[in-house]
Amino acid sequence: MQAARFYGPGDIRVEEVDRPKAENDKVIVAVEWCGICGSDLSEYSHGPVAIPTKPHPLSGEQMPVIMGHEFSGRILEAPPGSKFSSGQPVMIDPRLNCGKCLQCSSGHTNGCDKWGFLGLSGSGGGFSEMVAVSPEKLHALPDSVDLAVATLLEPLSVAWHAATLSGLTKGNCGDAGALVVGGGPVGASMIYILRAWGMKHIFVSEPSPTRREWLGDIVEAVFNPMETDVSSECRQRTKGVGVDAVFDCAGSQAALDSAIGSLKFRGSYVNVALATPKLALPCQMMLLRELKVTSSLAYNDADFSEVVEAFTSGQFNGVEKMVTGRISLQEVVQKGFEHLVHQKDKHMKIAVSPKIRG
Repeated sequence: MQAARFYGPGDIRVEEVDRPKAENDKVIVAVEWCGICGSDLSEYSHGPVAIPTKPHPLSGEQMPVIMGHEFSGRILEAPPGSKFSSGQPVMIDPRLNCGKCLQCSSGHTNGCDKWGFLGLSGSGGGFSEMVAVSPEKLHALPDSVDLAVATLLEPLSVAWHAATLSGLTKGNCGDAGALVVGGGPVGASMIYILRAWGMKHIFVSEPSPTRREWLGDIVEAVFNPMETDVSSECRQRTKGVGVDAVFDCAGSQAALDSAIGSLKFRGSYVNVALATPKLALPCQMMLLRELKVTSSLAYNDADFSEVVEAFTSGQFNGVEKMVTGRISLQEVVQKGFEHLVHQKDKHMKIAVSPKIRG
């Protein structure tokens, strides 16, 4: 079968690989669509970062590995007695967990000591024709679903987990306000989660004019941090109080400073970005306002299941607009990775399919 494998920075090759086998009761899924994630771009630009250069403790594999962890598909082969049937549409929770460490045992599988991902750590990935997946990682979807849009369930789960750590409560935050710093795919996912939770007062800080225009229709206000004092704007629009929560999807010092300055007394700052440089916390302001500062890592089993349920029940109205490009697996490098590296602001999410031909 055809698959896109990572060999090093700037080196992803679509090539022929062995078809996966249905061993250890795994289910063979025929991939329909897989989204290109920001972490994939990081690997392509200056990896390997998360991709293992020595055998991964769970997959036993190392690069070159098949990439792609935001993927949906249809059941191709299922073991006897499985609850899944041939042709059934599914979304894949791509995380690899040991199931034995303290975090896994207490339900915090996102913090597994040996964590990994299909599409980054070995054991297959979504930039391929087929993947062997453990049945507990499969989530059934309605027949009517657009499986390219279903790939958004992965970044939506990232945002859902961040929301659970903010102190906000689903269905009880209509009068609350939030600032999302960074309007890329994770930031946009954050907005759709907050909207689904019932929040009306959502503000965004985003320097890209293309993304500001795209986000303007789904939030109360979008600010250009290069020209606007974001903290002052947030306070002015909340009658001087400040927002209840900030979700930092940018990971820069400027983003952190504006985020902290936008919060109300006892507000919550949630870091969702992987900031590469060291950041300085404004400790005096944090102390005087009793701010809560936390970080959010991926998602756990409950988060993913709840997002699938919310998605299938229609709670993410308009989320399909996030899929701004659809390409074939053969085009994944030039029309996918290369395009996003040089013109990432032109797209929110590019979905890749082995089912179509470039």
